[in-house]
Amino acid sequence: MIARQIKPRYSKSLAVKMLEELATNEAKRLHPNTPERFIAPRTFTDKTANGLTACIVQYIRLAGGQAERISNTGRMIDTRTTFEDVVGRSRTIGSTKWIKGTGTNGTADVAATITGHSVKIEVKIGHDSQSKAQKDYQKSIEAAGGIYIIASSFQQFWLWFQLTFREVQQ
Repeated sequence: MIARQIKPRYSKSLAVKMLEELATNEAKRLHPNTPERFIAPRTFTDKTANGLTACIVQYIRLAGGQAERISNTGRMIDTRTTFEDVVGRSRTIGSTKWIKGTGTNGTADVAATITGHSVKIEVKIGHDSQSKAQKDYQKSIEAAGGIYIIASSFQQFWLWFQLTFREVQQ
């Protein structure tokens, strides 16, 4: 019999719960004429790369910084055409292909400006690790005087943010 590895159950960190509270309070502030019972509580998770990225971007914005998610996947060219043949069946001819993106290879997942500092954040969950292109990108950012961080959980990112940008909180 093969032993199955059991994943530990996900539980939200205090930092994620704090982010949810901050985001919900901001929604209430932005919509003062909406009864509180109609404002849905904001929910976040950092158990996936997409979820962690959303947590980071939202927190930076709530803290007064600017942040955006960066995508460098390229785009799909679709040359397919669908038509009806002589016996009435639907047919598709052609193909799809991906073309390379125009962004910088190895670019970070999040680009932000916090208190005038350029910050690049690479999100890595689980056993994911940096590629050579990402390591080269990190070196170029740091050589130019920017800040580069690898975030593996929102709790870790939040602690780094508190230690690095204390003046934001005051």
